Order: sequence, then C-alpha cells, then structure tokens
Amino acid sequence: RTTYEIMDPAAVGQGESKLVLGKHSGRAAFRDALQKLGHDIHGDALNSAFTRFKELADRKVQLNDADLEALAIEEIGGSVQHAYEFVSLEVRGGTTSTPTADLVMRVEGEEVAVTCEGDGMVDASCSAVKLATGAEGRMTDYNVTSVTGGVDALADVALTFEGADGVKVSGRGLSTDVVEASARAFIGALNKIARIRASGEDPNAVDRPGHIG
Repeated sequence: RTTYEIMDPAAVGQGESKLVLGKHSGRAAFRDALQKLGHDIHGDALNSAFTRFKELADRKVQLNDADLEALAIEEIGGSVQHAYEFVSLEVRGGTTSTPTADLVMRVEGEEVAVTCEGDGMVDASCSAVKLATGAEGRMTDYNVTSVTGGVDALADVALTFEGADGVKVSGRGLSTDVVEASARAFIGALNKIARIRASGEDPNAVDRPGHIG
C-alpha cells in the first residue's frame, strides 16, 4: 500500500537551512529530511523513494534539499502501480559513431532487453523505450533542468507524450545522467497512458499536458 501527505513546510519548521544527506544516511534520516521539506511519505512510496535516494547517493556524494525535493516529487508522481519499470541503460557513441542505447526494462513483469540507434543518445534511449513497450505516438515537449549547480548536479527531465489515440500525458525523470533521466521520464509518461487505458478513465480528468506528476 502506498500513501503520502503533502504537508505545509511551515508546520514542520522548515527554515532557511540546507539539508544535506549522503550515501551513508539511513532511512530514518531520509524520511526526517523529507518531512522537513513538507513531504510525509509512507509505505511503498517511502521504500521506493529511499531506494532511488541510495542509487543517486552512490553517484552523487551529497544530496541537498533541492535534490531531495525533486526526488520526492518524482516518486509521488510515479506512486501508482507500474506497467513498465526501468532496470538499466547503457549508451555509447561519439563524433564518429552512431549513438546506440542498450535498454533493459520490465514490461508487465517480464524483463525485456532492446538495442536502438538514434540521432543522439537521448533519442536512442527514448527509441529503445518505445520499442520495448510498443508505444505509438510522439513526444510533443521536452525540457531538462539542473536541480543544483556543479558537474555532479541532478538532471530533472520533464516531457509530454501524445499517444496515437490523442491521449496526452507528462512524465518526469531524475538522475545524475540526463540520458537516464530522459528514459525514466518517458517510462513514467507511458505508465500513465497504461493506467488510463486499463481503468477506462477520462484522460482529461487524469492528466493534462504540462502537468508534471
């Protein structure tokens, strides 16, 4: 079961101090930091968020409050059951070779491995996601921002995808690597489409273009 509650930062004493956590920080410290930022996350959402935190902390020595805020938003937005799950991604390419992505993901519980080429590494990785999931449609918006400064800053990717049937959804991904963040954002968007189609919900009531969740 997954539950979460958005809290008023003022109610938990959020001030101007910067929170900093590292790879040795435990679950209790992680949850306390999220609460100080106004996110009271429980159950599966907390477990998933903590797992993602450890993955990111292994790559980035320290995560500050801006990093944690972006992570919390990513996990809350993806807290529904997933039809598609990211497993791993390897990309290669250069000025004299074609960008190629080797993607492994779970599709309805089954592990799928695909390889795709593209105009760039982001294009190759997103093409691999489309191939693995059988998704049809087009990406209508793509934005990437740096959560914090520095060469080890987290990349926050937000995108909008329009399915072949006209359903438009958004996705958000976070990683120290912009290519991985892009793949995660795309997978998140496709999970929303899968949820809409499985439930028969009105897509306009579930998500709107530009809403990042």
